[in-house]
Amino acid sequence: MPRTQKNDNFIDKTFTVVADVLLKILPTSKREKEAFRYYRDGLCAQSEGEYAEALQNYSQALRLEKDPYDRSYILYNIGLIYASNGDHLRALDFYYQALERNFNLVQALNNIAVIYHYRGEQAIKKGNFKKSENFFEKAADYWKQAIKIAPSNYIEAQNWLRTTGRI
Repeated sequence: MPRTQKNDNFIDKTFTVVADVLLKILPTSKREKEAFRYYRDGLCAQSEGEYAEALQNYSQALRLEKDPYDRSYILYNIGLIYASNGDHLRALDFYYQALERNFNLVQALNNIAVIYHYRGEQAIKKGNFKKSENFFEKAADYWKQAIKIAPSNYIEAQNWLRTTGRI
């Protein structure tokens, strides 16, 4: 199950060693430890661009992980993979699932806003200004939520909201 560390840098190797030590000493169930190992392996595969392998690991982690908060991060990372592959609808689905379990997952709020903003830009290119406005309003709503949770983050989004009169 564990991925090899042949290409890991010092920080990745250190994280893996520390995570392994924590897994041994933390009072968690075997199932929780196994879920974390799959999640960690998914992160490693994802960072190397091995998306199919990452999705397999995340799927196994979801099968084992029961904690909603922990599941939210697994779902969020699956969303990242789909977004990076241009499958925005599927990415949105996973981001929404993540938010159902952790409504303060500010990264998911931001990524949803980014996708809606992108779709608004695409609608403008196609001359569909009404549709673009709907997408921009959705983007604004999600960025406002993200900024409310993390006021010092997302400066570009804050500037966009100001310059477009949405804040």
